[in-house]
Amino acid sequence: MKIIILAGGAGKRLWPISRTKNPKQLQPFFAEKTLLRTTVSRMLKGFKKEDIYISTGRVSQALIKKDLGKILPNNHYFIEPLKRDTAGAIGLAAYLIAKENPDAIIATVNSDHYIKNIPEYLRVMKVAEKAVAKHPDHLLLVGIKPTYPETGYGYIKLNRVLEKQGRDEIFSVSAFKEKPDLKTAQKYLKSKSYLWNPAFFVFKASTMIKLFEKHLPHEHKILSSIQKDPKKLNALFPELAKISIDYGIIEKAEKMLCLPAKFDWADVSHFRTVKEIFSFSEKENLVRGNYLTLDGTGNLIYGPKDKLITTIGVNNTIVVDTGDVILVCDLSRTQDVKKLVEEIEKRRLEKFL
Repeated sequence: MKIIILAGGAGKRLWPISRTKNPKQLQPFFAEKTLLRTTVSRMLKGFKKEDIYISTGRVSQALIKKDLGKILPNNHYFIEPLKRDTAGAIGLAAYLIAKENPDAIIATVNSDHYIKNIPEYLRVMKVAEKAVAKHPDHLLLVGIKPTYPETGYGYIKLNRVLEKQGRDEIFSVSAFKEKPDLKTAQKYLKSKSYLWNPAFFVFKASTMIKLFEKHLPHEHKILSSIQKDPKKLNALFPELAKISIDYGIIEKAEKMLCLPAKFDWADVSHFRTVKEIFSFSEKENLVRGNYLTLDGTGNLIYGPKDKLITTIGVNNTIVVDTGDVILVCDLSRTQDVKKLVEEIEKRRLEKFL
């Protein structure tokens, strides 16, 4: 199976640590390795380096190669001339891999995901590969049981069990639901029929191309031209529409499977997730840098070593100091950091992005 690691995201909800030219996947946050390098190391425990590829944009290309060094072959990078969302990224990888082997099975994983039980995760990926090999005309989604009513994730509605592989059950999919409101997410949580969609897609390369031809014909035409002549990438890729694989393909696909999984997973998409992953408890202050507090708990503090950050009576708050920017945010509103970044963009304060 070919592993495509998607590493082209902007990470706006993790600004100002995540920046345009140095995005979140290239940040270690409170760990030793960057999110990207952690993901590559994880995949190398179950797959050969010859089967692992990186999908990213031109802006991050140099920093990504510097971060990974010689871990992966130099020709295992799919470089997008500019951002065209996940349909463009996954489509480009699928078409170029299909040029060499249309029967190749591909799995997409994100560079900013946290996985706790790595052996179980890799086992699930192998089961997914076998399921797609048996049902080559289907897309397979790996689903995670919700632990709280998250409104920032997509959801998979299970239908019926199609088959069993050992202790694993493979379901048909009744529906694919994109990010719900809180009331709907609470309903999904109570039901046993809904799973989080962590965007682990497994599919046969030629099957994905057929779906592009049916549901995104304009993109299919462009990607087919690039497939025939990769030198046309820079000229043709900008003509792709900005659309996610979820909206463009997944929600429209008629033949989908779901493999429920039980490994601990989190999308490192905002500071609340970072706090939950790296803290031992809710009340612990998670600190990188120098921090002194009087009566402060549950804070995330991120600053330079040569600067002292102090608080008095401040709880459940994010304080990030990157030298040129200071962010102070209530822990419950970390999703709104993206709105703040969008406001900065409107005011054309590019130097802070």
